[in-house]
Amino acid sequence: MARKIRKAILPVAGLGTRFLPATKAVPKEMLTVVDRPVVQHVVDEARAAGIEHIVFVTGRNKGVIEDHFDRQYELEDTLKERGKTKMLEMLRHETMGPGATSFTRQQLPLGLGHAVWCARDIIGHEPFALLLPDMLHKPRNGTGCLAQMVEAYAKTDGGNHIAVYEVPAEQTEQYGIVALGEEMAEGVHKIGGMVEKPKKDVAPSNLAISGRYILQPEIFDLLATQERGAGNEIQLTDSMLKLAQSQDFFSVTFDGAIYDCGSKLGFLMANVAYALDNPEISDSFRPELDALLAKS
Repeated sequence: MARKIRKAILPVAGLGTRFLPATKAVPKEMLTVVDRPVVQHVVDEARAAGIEHIVFVTGRNKGVIEDHFDRQYELEDTLKERGKTKMLEMLRHETMGPGATSFTRQQLPLGLGHAVWCARDIIGHEPFALLLPDMLHKPRNGTGCLAQMVEAYAKTDGGNHIAVYEVPAEQTEQYGIVALGEEMAEGVHKIGGMVEKPKKDVAPSNLAISGRYILQPEIFDLLATQERGAGNEIQLTDSMLKLAQSQDFFSVTFDGAIYDCGSKLGFLMANVAYALDNPEISDSFRPELDALLAKS
């Protein structure tokens, strides 16, 4: 029986240079999509999938992320005194419990593989989830991406799982692309290979890796000796390819929309999509948006 996925890694050490000057003093993960930071949306997804402990791999000037997931007694007392019980309950629900978060420094910008390796001692020898906080996964049916992956993980009795989604063929050279093998369940396939940014005429499929993973702990041993690859960084994909020689990898096709909040366009699209789906503002926002588009 596959071991339960209890822990997740969120690499949040990136500089966010594509959003300067907004990210000069504010971490890109703390930019808000409607009413909560991008990183809060990702943490919500992880917790909905049963994650009990989240390891944030941080860098300098990221202390506000740790503060965000801590309790603020002064704020809670003020809300209580003013009778704002609904808001108080929301804050308490979204605050991680004591000992449910860990923070470790990456210190040097050596890539995603290095960031994952930095969390090795906190994760220990157990399978874990990895969620890239730039990528927001908005489900179509209410079941989050990582929850879909956990369901697939149970059906395949473990292994390594990677979330994928369809991209236009002419865009394959912008992503890591997987080659599909045997179908194990609806939307779940064995992975026959992984190629980094192939041109459309040689791409094995149009299924791109979307920034959600379930990985076995043996990946840490491979990352420890992984040579630098593309961009002179330690690439997670390189170690996954090595691990695939001895362990099964599966793809899980995500049923929903994905927004790359590391890009300005993706961030703006996420705000529009989440606003249209927010019951507090959608009825007012939609006609304002229609009116704005009509003038453009």
